[in-house]
Amino acid sequence: MAADLRLSDALDRVKPSATIAVTTKAAELKRAGHDVIGLGAGEPDFDTPENIKAAGIRAIQEGKTKYTPADGLPELKEAICGKFKRENGLTYTPAQIHVAPGGKPVIYNALVATLNPGDEVICPAPYWVSYPEMVLMAGGEPVKVECGPNSSYKLTPEALEAAITPNTKWLILNSPSNPTGAAYTRDELKALADVLLRHPHVWVMTDDMYEHLVYDDFEFTTIAQVEPALWERTLTINGVSKAYAMTGWRIGYAGGPDKLIKAMSKVISQTTSNPCSISQYAAIEALNGPQDFLPVRKAAYQARRDMVVEGLNKAPGLHCPTPEGAFYVYPSCAGVLGKTAPSGKVIETDEDFATELLETEKVAVVFGAAFGLSPAFRVSYATSEEALKEALTRIQRFCEALK
Repeated sequence: MAADLRLSDALDRVKPSATIAVTTKAAELKRAGHDVIGLGAGEPDFDTPENIKAAGIRAIQEGKTKYTPADGLPELKEAICGKFKRENGLTYTPAQIHVAPGGKPVIYNALVATLNPGDEVICPAPYWVSYPEMVLMAGGEPVKVECGPNSSYKLTPEALEAAITPNTKWLILNSPSNPTGAAYTRDELKALADVLLRHPHVWVMTDDMYEHLVYDDFEFTTIAQVEPALWERTLTINGVSKAYAMTGWRIGYAGGPDKLIKAMSKVISQTTSNPCSISQYAAIEALNGPQDFLPVRKAAYQARRDMVVEGLNKAPGLHCPTPEGAFYVYPSCAGVLGKTAPSGKVIETDEDFATELLETEKVAVVFGAAFGLSPAFRVSYATSEEALKEALTRIQRFCEALK
């Protein structure tokens, strides 16, 4: 008889990714022959630009397929320093840059390198599903701070002040946000920075992955740029996944103070080691090469956003605000709670709503509870206009059928 495998206590604290679960369920239904429209994935439908693909191919042909330094090629670190200076007004040396196989490992490496039992990490909700789970895996305690529609799904200075304790180690900021698309203005970041300056033991982890996807003349800024006095305790995180449509290439990066970056390098040296060498050479081209496709794709996303917001607001019981960036909207479904679906199921939660929508109309969305704030759901509009139009028709039909 096989011995019973006892899993780690840390893993018992963690839930699987809800966004991946929705995408998997939608794929299963598609394989079974159903006409499913997946609005759950946070992934651009655009292809990686040709010059970036060519750089990856060239790296293979030139035999650049060996190990690199654990936390990134010197040439890539130089390109990242150039990007931070050029676009964000932030000065880093290559020794202050960390490169990992995606943005998620960058965050995880920082948390593992810094958290001790009892350390708290403030996670404004709605949050990306992985933030609190990674905090738990790293031995810390996520502190959820609800940021509802009244504050445009953004953390207020008052809420931040109330959440800080002597045990607070990090604040995680994500702007533009996954799942809401909400983005902080310069003034809003300055107000948060003023609170943080009064609490010098709190570090800031700012996830800027959707930096280039902001709309309606919104000006993106990041907190260390707005308040240089916070530079010494800020980890500014970015990557090539979203703007450059390179999700599968797996390159995330960050800039931060020497001691933190050195600690993160120790973590990566004993876990994944270096990101894929080929992907690193492609990322150099992404950062240093032509950027002319960015405004073109941004305009396409903005048109989709406007169409999706308008369409969702036509569905009885739904209310969808217009976000500043990313490629998500986060409509409230409070108006449909208590109603009965065609299946006879009473819609009591946003998870019920998402489940019944998938079963009845074959549209996959992610329920709001996964992001820490209900009742709502996330729609990703990183898909074709044709698919979005059909999905909106189905969502409207589903809501109209609720009794």
